[in-house]
Amino acid sequence: MEKSPHFKPDQCALLLIDHQVGTIQLIKNITSDQSIRNAVTLAKAALAFGMPIVMTSSQEDHVQGPLHPSLERTAPDAFAQRVERQGVVNAWDDPNFSKAVADTGRKQLIVAAVTTDICLVFPTISAVEAGYEVQAVLDASGSSFAIGEETSRRRMERAGVWLTSTNTMVAELVGNWATPRSIALVPLLAADPPMLPVY
Repeated sequence: MEKSPHFKPDQCALLLIDHQVGTIQLIKNITSDQSIRNAVTLAKAALAFGMPIVMTSSQEDHVQGPLHPSLERTAPDAFAQRVERQGVVNAWDDPNFSKAVADTGRKQLIVAAVTTDICLVFPTISAVEAGYEVQAVLDASGSSFAIGEETSRRRMERAGVWLTSTNTMVAELVGNWATPRSIALVPLLAADPPMLPVY
């Protein structure tokens, strides 16, 4: 069995894909609020450790809607620099997105996407094929149906994507809760819980 890589903050970038207020309603295996809270937690951890964050969205002027306002509040710079795709399903196939990832200079990618079975599965596999080490955060992503979630997880694992959860990913980055940076991270993660807008 392939040895699991150890992700370290100075080697990682966080990719947040399509957490949009319309698309997020497709998530049924967990609550949409849970998915957004975990995406925000990942963003806060990335900021605390000085990790680059790359956000992308798809057709914000359509039913998908804008990226969730909690992400804008949490990481306004990454939000402002987000890659706005015009319908490309696999975010990695958009040259602006893959270039933004390459420009981070990081080879370990932590990835969450609004839907596991569409938005997460394809770019994570493409990133592995491009030579990156990738962890997919499943509880900051989700699917409409159990079969879509399960088959996408299996497909990612077979392609070399490592599957994880938000708490596990943050703990891996922290490494030691007794360091000053990690102690400062505890209240940061608990602050400003996102609220889902009503549409």
